[in-house]
Amino acid sequence: MIKKLTCLFLITFLTACVTVDHVETSPMRTTMVTTGDLGFISEKTSRFAWHPSLENVVADERINSEKVVRHMRTSITQMMESKGYRLVSIDESPDLLIGFGLALESNMSDAEILKEAGLVAGLSTAGIDSDQYEKGSVLVALFKPMQLQPVWRVLAQGFTDFKQSGEQRQQRFDELISLMLGSIPSV
Repeated sequence: MIKKLTCLFLITFLTACVTVDHVETSPMRTTMVTTGDLGFISEKTSRFAWHPSLENVVADERINSEKVVRHMRTSITQMMESKGYRLVSIDESPDLLIGFGLALESNMSDAEILKEAGLVAGLSTAGIDSDQYEKGSVLVALFKPMQLQPVWRVLAQGFTDFKQSGEQRQQRFDELISLMLGSIPSV
């Protein structure tokens, strides 16, 4: 009888209540992957220009491509200037070239991004309301002049909220560019 009571007592203590909290997936999360070597940058590499052919926006009519290109250029220029770089014309023999691309998932899959850019950040869309948010990818690449392959690349993925105001999206985008270019040394 004592064995049965002891077993019953142990079973009572081993039984536990389990609660599962519903964790909402944040559409504000981002992932980022970087590759390359920034070791070529020195005080002598302070002038940059736009890459002549890497300035792509792969998106549908919800995105104004011209506006996005202007905003990308403005955000990158501000970040680079804050680090001591100066934007020059490609005809002025820049020390480095900067190219960029943006894509929405509905227009370019992760597999296509990997094929084109050689990188994929792998942001999961699990738990995201696809009616309000869409995964977007942003690539920034640095090139030495006269080289076809980039020496450094960063790819970030996050979620575009089409219900946000343009100003809110712009602010969030500026913050993303700041994170993406954060590892570029100041000159």
